[in-house]
Amino acid sequence: MLTAIVGINWGDEGKGRMVDLLSENYDIVVRYQGGNNAGHTVINERGTFILNLLPSGILREETVNVLGPGMAIDLEHLTLEIAALQQKGIKISPENLKISDKAIIALPYHKKLDILEEERLGSSAYGSTRRGIAPVYSDKYMKKAIRMGDIISNQDWLKEKIEFVAKYKNLALQKGYGSEPVSPRDIIHWLSRYGEFLKDYITDTSIYLDDAEKQNKKILFEAQLGALRDIDYGIYPFTSSSSTIAAYAPIGAGVPHLKLHEVHGIVKAYSTCVGAGPFTCEMDGEEAEALRAAGGEYGAATGRPRRVGPFDIVATKYGTMVQGATYLTLTKLDVLSYMDKIPVCVSYEVEGKRTEYFPTGYKLEKAKPIIEYLPGFKCDISKARKKSDLPKEAIDYIDYIEKVIGTPIRYVSVGPKRDEYIEYKVI
Repeated sequence: MLTAIVGINWGDEGKGRMVDLLSENYDIVVRYQGGNNAGHTVINERGTFILNLLPSGILREETVNVLGPGMAIDLEHLTLEIAALQQKGIKISPENLKISDKAIIALPYHKKLDILEEERLGSSAYGSTRRGIAPVYSDKYMKKAIRMGDIISNQDWLKEKIEFVAKYKNLALQKGYGSEPVSPRDIIHWLSRYGEFLKDYITDTSIYLDDAEKQNKKILFEAQLGALRDIDYGIYPFTSSSSTIAAYAPIGAGVPHLKLHEVHGIVKAYSTCVGAGPFTCEMDGEEAEALRAAGGEYGAATGRPRRVGPFDIVATKYGTMVQGATYLTLTKLDVLSYMDKIPVCVSYEVEGKRTEYFPTGYKLEKAKPIIEYLPGFKCDISKARKKSDLPKEAIDYIDYIEKVIGTPIRYVSVGPKRDEYIEYKVI
């Protein structure tokens, strides 16, 4: 069984929480794209964990976790993330964590370039997390990246490669931004300091996963961010720099010849967005602050307040389509308990015309939300563990979403902890 868990909207939908829950049924969990520019918050019986690079399956000792070649890995951040989990009693070793030798490395100069460009853009900035993700993926496609396998290769060869890359980066740093140059010696020192700890984890994950699939192992592919942050299909240019869609999962994991059996899409019972870019259904003022406070909507990686809004049917139908979702999980339904009536963005108005289709570019930036309201359920549903425990208004809300999106809702979360969910529909 090969399953991808992906975000349907702008990210922060609760993917890590569902990976933690469902990984019990899988042998291997693979992160296949992105870096430490977003986070998954997981709450279980062992505590609260914020994971940026490590797959959420790392919290289950019997599960093998893989960082695929589609990822951008900050060695310093990963080393500290592993150490923090080990201090909490999580066992991590080369037996349960494997890092692709083809994954690219996010170096300190990538972060520096990210910051310099965002500052140059000023009020037109893309809302980057300033963790070097765009610059390192740019280097990947310019064929100037350092890969994980390089740090376990011949060191003289690596030194020559770093000197070659440093000359290229200094053209941008010095002549483009008027900044201090990067030193090859500093790069080598950084790679040695943090790479030494990770050397034993580096392997050819393509061979490992291909063998695992032949042994009928169950593999779960974990995405970062959501469909609307995809570099091709998202709200470009306010996107991530990698492919967040399910179709990329086998490619980013290192096994492009394998095919997914199902795609599990995650979507919130309302909308949230971190960073810049068009967010048609966005609330503001007291209404927004009330929803933000109720949902604890602050970024797991950055701590930034998330932009919030009602459930967006237009964006969700689009995200579900590009992800090819087999079924959905609706998260954070409990957050809406305070509302007398629940707003839903049912369509957009673009240049005076109503549309149910998600636009791009100029039309998306000019789109206005058309809002309708459903009755609120006004009670605590966090103790609900089956559909019949929910009030009629909550069931009506779920059924409405399922009908208009056209994809079955399999699970509904009613709280952040591992067991606070309902299997709404058996599939």
